Amino acid sequence: MKTRIAVFFGGRSTEHEISVISASQAMHAINRERFDVTPIYITKEGQWYTGDALLDVANYRDIPSLLRQCTPVYMIPQFGDNNLYKKKAGLFGSNVVATIDVVIPVLHGSNGEDGTFEGILDSIGIPYAGCNTLASANGMDKITMKQILQASDIPVVDYVWFTDKQWFATRDSLIAEIESKLGYPVIVKPANLGSSVGIGAANNRDQLISRIEDASKYSARIIVEHMVEHLQEINCSVLGDCDEYQASVLEEPIKSGEILSYEDKYMGGSKGTKGMQASAKRIPADLPESETKEIQRLASETFRVLSCHGVSRVDMIIDRDTRKIYVNEINTIPGSLSFYLWEASGISFDKLMERLVALALKRKRDASMKTVSYSQNIFALGGGVKGSKGVK
Repeated sequence: MKTRIAVFFGGRSTEHEISVISASQAMHAINRERFDVTPIYITKEGQWYTGDALLDVANYRDIPSLLRQCTPVYMIPQFGDNNLYKKKAGLFGSNVVATIDVVIPVLHGSNGEDGTFEGILDSIGIPYAGCNTLASANGMDKITMKQILQASDIPVVDYVWFTDKQWFATRDSLIAEIESKLGYPVIVKPANLGSSVGIGAANNRDQLISRIEDASKYSARIIVEHMVEHLQEINCSVLGDCDEYQASVLEEPIKSGEILSYEDKYMGGSKGTKGMQASAKRIPADLPESETKEIQRLASETFRVLSCHGVSRVDMIIDRDTRKIYVNEINTIPGSLSFYLWEASGISFDKLMERLVALALKRKRDASMKTVSYSQNIFALGGGVKGSKGVK
């Protein structure tokens, strides 16, 4: 019997379209002789749909027409119910569209990669690929991530963080702190977005104010980082779980401006929507062996200390002047699932998808061996609601 996989993608995120591209690539890579695949598209309004028309990325040019070919669906947040239901049930027959064995979330950005969707899956008890709620949330938030990495002696660039309300209430003192601690130039980022959305460089106070006000449109938490002026960006993917993992070969993305833009990453210049693998890059990165090994070590340590699972991509910065290496961020659901890095490392895309399914099922088996509740019913012990000694 084939394992039944549901691939969730789209979502209420600024990275919605990139999610569609990554999911399309993943679904076409899955071996249909071993797995059945159910695509589940989440619209920008948060509605769920399924249907074969979702498998053709060209159909997303006309979303209303696409949705007319699909079935609105939902799942019940009840433990043990792995069924996908029609939103509008017929008078006769079952309203179950599919039964799901494993979920592969390909939801980039907020409301997906940040752990919110993983929490839904945990409440149902359905196995899923990738990081759990805690690791997803920590990996998505650039502030929390850096705090954890610093505490684990993993190098990150100096930074200052604050909320949008703090910015509008104490702007002058925050500017003074940024200028004294970091100086210019700096990079301003929303704390919990990816794909370079809302990110900008600032070389003076006026630019700093403008960049922060732009970033505050996307997130309530803002981070301002020291900008390494002569930098070399290197990415490394990690596959496995926090106890057993392996690092991929390295890539060096090629940027067209000061920072790697959304277009650099996903549009392949003017080549259209081909996903992360279409961006200009060098694979493997041209680095000395000692630096390659150190970057792979730091990427693996980042994966481990954040308790990651499945496949992630860790983005690094090398200061060309000092050759010092910093961890920039981790993508717990990376664009194109970083399949191109694993192909260069000897693992084909279809085998990568098989590994993700196997890891999801292994985590489910491991979790089933843990105690999650006690059989004792305290209400049967007597003493009323507060018990014999009361409660504090």
